[in-house]
Amino acid sequence: MFPSTSPETGRDPWTDDARSGSVGPSRGYPPAPRTGPADDGGERPERKGPRRLRKGGPGRRPDDETDEAPEEEVPPVPVRRPLALTVAGFAALLGVGLVLGAQTAGPGHRLPFAAIIFGVQLLFVLAWTMAMRPPALLVVALVSAAAAGIADVAAVQSEIAGLAPLGYAAAAGFVLGVLGQLVRRVDRVRVTDSLGGTLLIVVGVVAFATLIVLSRIPKGTQAITVCLTATGVALLVARLTDAVAPWPRLAPQVPRGAAGVVAGAMLGTLTSAVLGSYLVGFTPTSAALVGLVTAATAVLADLAVGYAEAGRLMAGEPPTMWIARHMQGPLGGFALAAPAAYAMCVLFL
Repeated sequence: MFPSTSPETGRDPWTDDARSGSVGPSRGYPPAPRTGPADDGGERPERKGPRRLRKGGPGRRPDDETDEAPEEEVPPVPVRRPLALTVAGFAALLGVGLVLGAQTAGPGHRLPFAAIIFGVQLLFVLAWTMAMRPPALLVVALVSAAAAGIADVAAVQSEIAGLAPLGYAAAAGFVLGVLGQLVRRVDRVRVTDSLGGTLLIVVGVVAFATLIVLSRIPKGTQAITVCLTATGVALLVARLTDAVAPWPRLAPQVPRGAAGVVAGAMLGTLTSAVLGSYLVGFTPTSAALVGLVTAATAVLADLAVGYAEAGRLMAGEPPTMWIARHMQGPLGGFALAAPAAYAMCVLFL
């Protein structure tokens, strides 16, 4: 008798085929999926593909991108307290000299004040040419000094007190300075890069002559007293604050703090308001207005000089004469405050 159940009952008909390794599929069933050595339960190893070529650089694998070293932080430039105190004293002396010189000016007696202005202009030429070092440095210095003298004479001798003769002197000085740089072939290569520096030197030195023009108009001497006192106090307080608390630092490469800039502008404005209550033709409000403009202009110009010096050092240029670099800030502040005082006096007084 045959058994009622076949011995194959309970077994999958394709099991034997899979064990025997037959390549053909079983009848009526799809082929089993192919398996590799990584399907035995172990983790698949990370694929290290071939290096990819990058445009403009060597090939590297994707996992090499995370191995780049972080950029190093630039340590901040230390603030030298004796230097800050010295610059503050120079700014105070410069303001006192200009204010006292303005008091000597009067109808028919403006030559003493013009002589003081010319001395400050020579300091400006020395400091800025040595700090910026344009091509044909000696030519630029001589042309700037000549433009300063012509502007002073024009401010004293002109029949109508105005800025037109000063503009002509500045334009002539700039053209002659550029032509002097074009004469030599060595200097001709850098002349296009130094146009801005030459223009700053010539215009800055001529800007001091606006104080002589301002002394010839009504309320001009009082305006010079108010504006230059505010400028001197602003620069003095800003530098003293940097010597004590240069915080917060505006840039790691510039040893200046925002507290000094703000405190200088505020105390300069306060000083001008106090002077306005004692001077004829001024009120505390009007004096505070002109003092605010000139004080803020001066401290910002002084700060900009610090940024320019840091930029030159970061670019790899060698440092220049020590005294010239640190005289540059206060001189630039007063040079920019002089036309600002003239504009405020003409427009608002």
